[in-house]
Amino acid sequence: MKIKSLSAAIVLAMASQAAVAEEQKNPHEGIHIGVFADYFWADWDNIQGATPANVALGESFGSGIEVGYRFNEYWTARLEFAALELDKENSENHKTGERYGADVLYHFNDTFYGVLGAKKFDVYDDFNAANLGFGFRSHFRYNWAFFGEANYYEGLNQNHSDFGLKLGVSYHFGDKPEPKKVEPAPVVVAPKPEPKDTDKDGVLDANDKCANTPMEDAVDASGCTRYMEKGDKVSLLVRFPHDNSDVNQRYLDDIQKVADFMNKYPQTNVLLEGHASAVGDAGYNKKLSKKRADGVAKQLIDDGISASRVETVGMGEERLLNPANTKEAHAENRRVEAHISVTERVSIKRN
Repeated sequence: MKIKSLSAAIVLAMASQAAVAEEQKNPHEGIHIGVFADYFWADWDNIQGATPANVALGESFGSGIEVGYRFNEYWTARLEFAALELDKENSENHKTGERYGADVLYHFNDTFYGVLGAKKFDVYDDFNAANLGFGFRSHFRYNWAFFGEANYYEGLNQNHSDFGLKLGVSYHFGDKPEPKKVEPAPVVVAPKPEPKDTDKDGVLDANDKCANTPMEDAVDASGCTRYMEKGDKVSLLVRFPHDNSDVNQRYLDDIQKVADFMNKYPQTNVLLEGHASAVGDAGYNKKLSKKRADGVAKQLIDDGISASRVETVGMGEERLLNPANTKEAHAENRRVEAHISVTERVSIKRN
């Protein structure tokens, strides 16, 4: 009987659709029909009218049908019928039931909406519930859409608080509106504009691929700035007394020049190579050369260079500048040295 009533409502709504089609503003206003899969968590204990009286019902996997009418951009009224297949707890048996009622939908936009409704459940005995929920609808064709909902149900004459999910597809009646015909604008023949050179670089705007180049830059035939490669470099040489790693004050200006260079070119890093003479134990000399490099690195860091940009290595006596076994040669070999070079792409200036 309930299905017959719902079918009659669908036929009546479809008949009224033609009368309001001309007044629709939203392209999806009007009648829609949907079918859905239904998950309902009942958690009902001691159902009235049930035999035995202590029967408990759990989740349900069912299906249903709905019909609705969207009045305007914001509001839809909807009738719903769902067939329930409720699990009997601690049993493999099921209990069939029905849920039917009406909802009002408020559309936040053409995708998301809220739901407020009243439902009647017919399971062993009838009882009423109010529901509040949230849903979405997404059109994959003009007339066809996917939809999904989550609803919270609160019993009005039974102490039930339940939850349900719906996932389905709906058909929306009405033809896709024809695009409005736009009369072509009259053709106005504008006077041919005078050639312009907006950025005054000597290349007309029609051929200028680089607008607003600086006035002082030389440009190519496309109006783009011409560039050249410009190199810059700095070197450092710090010498040390025999068996000593202290940085002499007279090298502080040289180290500052390296710091200034690295500040000017923040993309640069430095490798400080520590060296020793061939006098004494080779292992000790390697450690001493690393201490010398670390001493210069500390001074660079004190001058404001980030430690992450400074690397040190101790070469010991592996790379002698002068292999002679003389006092002068040993003095040449006790050193820390570094070399930094950079190449920049700089603009060529006009003559």
